[in-house]
Amino acid sequence: MRTLSQYVRRTPAMHVSVDGRPLVFKLEHLQLTGSFKIRGAVNTLLSLQASEIVTASGGNHGIAVAQAAQLLGAHATVFVPVTAPESKTARIEALGAKLIRHGNTYAEAAEAAREFGLTYIEAYNDLTVIEGQSTVTREIVEDVPEVDTIAVAVGGGGLIAGAALASGGRRVIAVEPENCCAMHNALAAGEPVDSSVNSVAADALGATRAGSLSLEILQRHGVSSVLVSDEEILAARDRLWGEFRLAVEPAGAVAFAASLRGEVPGALPCVILCGANSEWIPR
Repeated sequence: MRTLSQYVRRTPAMHVSVDGRPLVFKLEHLQLTGSFKIRGAVNTLLSLQASEIVTASGGNHGIAVAQAAQLLGAHATVFVPVTAPESKTARIEALGAKLIRHGNTYAEAAEAAREFGLTYIEAYNDLTVIEGQSTVTREIVEDVPEVDTIAVAVGGGGLIAGAALASGGRRVIAVEPENCCAMHNALAAGEPVDSSVNSVAADALGATRAGSLSLEILQRHGVSSVLVSDEEILAARDRLWGEFRLAVEPAGAVAFAASLRGEVPGALPCVILCGANSEWIPR
């Protein structure tokens, strides 16, 4: 029987000191396809064993589904909004998937993809996807058990829900951009609500509504929410490169931005660097 571990990388944990405090980086931006998304995509395809699939994505999930389909002998069609960056859409096509640009937002692309007539692969609001993403945190817990807090960038909620399930009771913090915070708004309202999407990290975290299943998991596990500005995100991204030579996309720096502001407590916190698919060239 084929398993997830046959297709994804076990990414390393890196111990660092930031402003005199110990911190652990989970280097998930080194994952196959450049983001954690491949875990959920492969886990889903392994469970479905479908030969033709469709999904919608702002970029990273589409790359992951295209790669998962290639690995498992399936064919993928990926809907993306017209705002999706060329650096990501080109990779989707290079992996053999059919790319369809539709709508101005992820939500519009997802609506069209669901009507396409093929098996639809969810980006985050699905237990099999969430279980795949949970392996990021399972690796943290196994490799650095003394970690007591885990900070996670959030879009629709798949990675953070997986972190909550796999944390073993550790504190989990959801971090989002101020103007791209569907999960923060859902936690405040007690249910998913429509949210605006306007951030330098929107191509990766730009969910219009948080996943209802992810929200329920976060509520059950008492996950707290933090917001950071775009300026803080870009400063965190630049610092990751300047001090540690870690090149991530803006979404990959969101959790670190919260840490720099003192919003990630603990004797040994861990920040997940979740993606590195960006047109930005470090200098």
